[in-house]
Amino acid sequence: MSDFALITHFETWDRAAAAISLLRGWDRPPISIEDIRDILPWIPPRASSRVTVGSSQGRQVHGVCIESFIPPDRLDRRFLRENLARVREAAQVAVREGARIVTLGGFSSILLEGKTDLLPSHPETAFTTGNTLTVALIVRGVERALALAGRDLGESNVLIVGASGDVGSGCARCLAPRVRRLLLCARNPDRLNQLASEFPNLTSRVAADADVTRLSQDADVVICAASMSASELVLGGLPPGSIVCDAGYPRNLSPDFVPRQGVVFYGGLGQASGGIKLSPDFLPIVYPYPLSNLTHGCLLEGIVLAMEQRFEPFSQGRGLITPRRVDEIWQIARKHGVVLPPLFNGMGPVEQDLIRLRNPPR
Repeated sequence: MSDFALITHFETWDRAAAAISLLRGWDRPPISIEDIRDILPWIPPRASSRVTVGSSQGRQVHGVCIESFIPPDRLDRRFLRENLARVREAAQVAVREGARIVTLGGFSSILLEGKTDLLPSHPETAFTTGNTLTVALIVRGVERALALAGRDLGESNVLIVGASGDVGSGCARCLAPRVRRLLLCARNPDRLNQLASEFPNLTSRVAADADVTRLSQDADVVICAASMSASELVLGGLPPGSIVCDAGYPRNLSPDFVPRQGVVFYGGLGQASGGIKLSPDFLPIVYPYPLSNLTHGCLLEGIVLAMEQRFEPFSQGRGLITPRRVDEIWQIARKHGVVLPPLFNGMGPVEQDLIRLRNPPR
């Protein structure tokens, strides 16, 4: 039996090619990206790596990483039925592995928002989307970014792109009473207005609009938590010195996007100070950053629940993430040594860039 299972997918074709080379063995001749594009859609979900994670409480949990092999160019709703089938098959692999708790990584958690009843039922296996710990790490990342920039959250206008999703709405509930203005953006107007109606006492401080350009003009801070790729989200019109948290997986923003005199950082990630070991080791492929023991909050949620011996569906779907639940999972994560990593993006560390926002160039 495994304490936990992590259902994952590749963000880019380059990472998919590197991972397949690792699975085949580095002594084998490489396969071209073109051939990988042809082969990968035919690979069924399978256990790809064994995982051991240490707790600061002195124990270890053991699990398995299950690759869903969703093609990186099919991470959108046009392939909803196909991708759901892959995630369900990956979940069945997790059950066969004897995983007591299974967490859905990245796009998998978006697919299953409010649809966890589609996963296989087994009395010894619980499923969690992992989104509650993701929200905790995003909010704390924004808090750190503002502190480094010498700014106050209570004086900030915060825009959430993808606000009606599970992660976006969870961030909205945590931040609504704490910010000067909360700007909510999503593609579905009905769900967007439903979310805005949750804050009847804050109507003068909450604005909802499906047009991100209109809202971005007033945003000091942006949280990107939409189910869209970098090619779809155009974030223009931000005021100078804006702070942007890209919490999407795949990334919502292109790697070369930089707001005017502002800073972008990657949100929703945590570090396991007790160590993460994979065999084969995919971490340098998935997280090619100068930080160790790094992984997404959605995956860490299942890991820390296993450490706490709480094999339960902690995060089940859209609309259920509350500030109380966010605080609860954050306390569990901290107890077992999960910390917020230094803020960074695809170009490297950004904390010094945030400090420089205290004295913007004239």
